[in-house]
Amino acid sequence: MNKKIALLGAGSWGTALAILAARNGCQVLLWGHEAKHIAALAHDKENKRYLSGLAFPDNLAVTDNLADCAAFSNTLLVCSPSHAFKDVLVQIKPHLSDQVQIAWATKGFNPEDGSLLHKVVADLFGTQTPAAILSGPTFAREVAANLPTAITIAANQPDFARQLADMLHGGRFRTYTSSDVIGVEVGGAVKNVLAIAAGIADGLGFGANTRAALITRGLNETIRLGVTLGGKPDTFMGLAGLGDLLLTCTDNQSRNRRLGLALGLGKSREDAITEIGQEVEGVSAAKQTYRLAQKYGIEMPITEQTYKVLYEGLSPLAAVENLLARELKPES
Repeated sequence: MNKKIALLGAGSWGTALAILAARNGCQVLLWGHEAKHIAALAHDKENKRYLSGLAFPDNLAVTDNLADCAAFSNTLLVCSPSHAFKDVLVQIKPHLSDQVQIAWATKGFNPEDGSLLHKVVADLFGTQTPAAILSGPTFAREVAANLPTAITIAANQPDFARQLADMLHGGRFRTYTSSDVIGVEVGGAVKNVLAIAAGIADGLGFGANTRAALITRGLNETIRLGVTLGGKPDTFMGLAGLGDLLLTCTDNQSRNRRLGLALGLGKSREDAITEIGQEVEGVSAAKQTYRLAQKYGIEMPITEQTYKVLYEGLSPLAAVENLLARELKPES
């Protein structure tokens, strides 16, 4: 019980990973920014707001004080939404030692400039700071409930990847390591955009054929962008690429898919997000992915049409018709 880790973000995913690490014998401190919510977690010994019925292990404590996290462990795992990722790190930085190690399970881009999150970490803490991303086909409730799951941990330093794997791997949770931080980041961000597209198609009443085509061609778009940004092609055929894409596009535990379903049924973006009641990362990711595609001249038609539905008022049906009307071309 001598391994310590601080998790920043007390939503469903941060809570699930905190439970997992504690279950694996780590001493865990879970931080959240809402004092009232953290007080409820401490009292209830569970996160009733997001993961009701899943009790905290005794070695999982909670706090609303970032300084507590810095004093508790030099290993941080950030689980905040992408729009809050940089702000959380800026707030905790004055409390940290030079020995800090930073991992994140956040999937998305920095909304300020569309950069990948490893660049945010490098800009704040330097390129020599151990940095890693956790990603893969993971719904929070299934992880917290100890259902079999596998993820990828990609790090800029192999020792840090192995350390995190040791903390999280065990029982019904399997970890794989990688050095392709960029590829894992791109796969985790773009799959949320494609899940919105898949949800739109299902909301319109289209069938399994449509969904399979969207997933397959969407994977192709992800690979084109990822390789352009410096990712490795093989990464996108693994857990953080195809695995996460399949999960998010096909199961209604996905908030991004549920948003797409609502749009396909004729609801507005704002009403759909309000009904979901949690962060829908694909909305921001659609804007950033589209901008990157434009910047680098990458053909990403599914992303483009999803962006236009979300931000330009294009009707979901018109978006599908635009995709089908595209010029004939070879598959590869």
